[in-house]
Amino acid sequence: MRLKIEHQTTYTYDQPVPYGLQQLRLRPKSRDGQEVLSWDIEVRGGSREVTYEDEHANSVDLISFDGGQHEISITCKGEVEVTDRAGVVGRQMGFVPLWLYQRSTPLTEAGAGVAALVAGVKREDTDLATLHALSTHILLAVPFSTDQAASDLTAEQAIAAGHAVCQDHAHIFISAARAMGFPARYVSGYLMMNDRVLQDAGHAWAEAHVEGLGWVGFDVSNAISPDARYVRVATALDYRGAAPISGMRFGHGSESLQVALQVQQQ
Repeated sequence: MRLKIEHQTTYTYDQPVPYGLQQLRLRPKSRDGQEVLSWDIEVRGGSREVTYEDEHANSVDLISFDGGQHEISITCKGEVEVTDRAGVVGRQMGFVPLWLYQRSTPLTEAGAGVAALVAGVKREDTDLATLHALSTHILLAVPFSTDQAASDLTAEQAIAAGHAVCQDHAHIFISAARAMGFPARYVSGYLMMNDRVLQDAGHAWAEAHVEGLGWVGFDVSNAISPDARYVRVATALDYRGAAPISGMRFGHGSESLQVALQVQQQ
């Protein structure tokens, strides 16, 4: 399936920003099952300083703000050809060892909530079936809801809240999978919705490493493994390492954010 994506993020400030830096993880890469046919990033109000690969082999653009800006806008446009591989991504790539993905982070640290979830998952005949059972169990225990008050909940906080968005589901799955002995990681990217083109934000899901298959994706929120509607952009131990945009700025003014995203079949 060929997907056409246009993603614009605009930050507006009520006072001039003297200086700022942002890391952009907004550039998908070609690999088995995903071919980037074209991709362009345009920055208004800033300048691209360098493009590099981070430790997870994500493509990162470092941009600086032009002095005295009230607005900075980042627009991504491109086309990606995706093949349905039933969620199977394959072998580990990047510059870090596989065992690193069993390390907990502040967002994925397992506590009593994760332990209770894991205790409720039946070990199936295969690791793959067990992980699918885990994904199903998480969605039943913590249903999807957009009525989330915070965007930076830990896995334990999301479980306690009793409902979750895709980012939370990814963190819960990652924490539980690691507790069960599987390397697991966070994925940020895009999903073509079946019922609309315009979206409010990108998407997130998780991947676990299965012996003999490599990395396999699990979208808990949608109760499936990623198919030809999904575009992988960045991976990391949790959201903070795979965030589409992160950075810092000087100044004391307030900031507002506007996102416009379209994902459609070409």
